[in-house]
Amino acid sequence: MGWFSKKDEGFFLSTVVPNGEGAKVARYLGLVNGEAIIGANIFRDMFSSVRDVVGGRAGGYERALSGARDAALEDLIAAAREMGADGVVGIDFDYEVLGETNGMMMVAVSGTAVKMG
Repeated sequence: MGWFSKKDEGFFLSTVVPNGEGAKVARYLGLVNGEAIIGANIFRDMFSSVRDVVGGRAGGYERALSGARDAALEDLIAAAREMGADGVVGIDFDYEVLGETNGMMMVAVSGTAVKMG
């Protein structure tokens, strides 16, 4: 399986298509996606600037990005379930900075909805 594979509440997620080692795809149902856009918060910006000067990690941004990634993944799963899927394979995460002043970030996730065998 791939570097990101999990089975949660009977729903299978993977960045690769299983090749028969354990999990098997019975039927491909189609493409699904999910997106989430987060705006930069002025307080996160201020603390991130301080972190950039003294080193370390920008925890506020990391938490916001993690939340956006989780929201996009939840949208992907909801779209797959609407198609009758019990899994999504070939998942790809993309990140893009948006806005005139790069004040927003979009997380997009896509994959193929499947029925597992």
